[in-house]
Amino acid sequence: MTPEGLADLIRSRADGQGRFLTALAGPPGAGKSTLAAAVVAALGTGARVVPMDGFHYDDAVLNARGLRARKGAPETFDVQGFLTLIRRLRDEDEGEVAIPVFDRDMELSRAAADVVVPADRFLVVEGNYLLLNEGPWKALHHAFDLTVWIDVPEAELDRRLMRRWLHHGKTPEAARAWIESNDMPNVRRTIAGSRPADVAVRWS
Repeated sequence: MTPEGLADLIRSRADGQGRFLTALAGPPGAGKSTLAAAVVAALGTGARVVPMDGFHYDDAVLNARGLRARKGAPETFDVQGFLTLIRRLRDEDEGEVAIPVFDRDMELSRAAADVVVPADRFLVVEGNYLLLNEGPWKALHHAFDLTVWIDVPEAELDRRLMRRWLHHGKTPEAARAWIESNDMPNVRRTIAGSRPADVAVRWS
């Protein structure tokens, strides 16, 4: 399904409703942020991306908890903070809602880096663990009006992740070590542990 086709589906499902939240989920390297941006562009005025990655714990917190080597795993996110954000976005009486955005170049979250305004009717929420059927993430089970899963073969995910880390300055050896020790375990955990979505798409 193309971004335009997904935008058409969202419009049809949202017809007659207020704010409409779409979950765009998939494993690391699936292309969630790229697809989310394309869908929002196709939807036009009144659409906005809401990234889950803004709720990464800071490296200082991860170091204190012994989780720095697992950054990006489900337990390295402020899930309760993210759940609170989703509840606020559901409440259209909230007015403006500031959202954090993860800066991959800086490897940290920037608080209040974007703002959802009352006119934003279509929210495309993107992240690895939106459909994860474990721990506190299960509280998102009924949070969305439409759920979409991006289906990408593992070999292609590996290729994309290597390209990502090389782009961000890792050596090929360091990138391979990080993918094998962290990214691929997260990929497999996400694929095995996520509940079925309303729609599955291929995105390259």
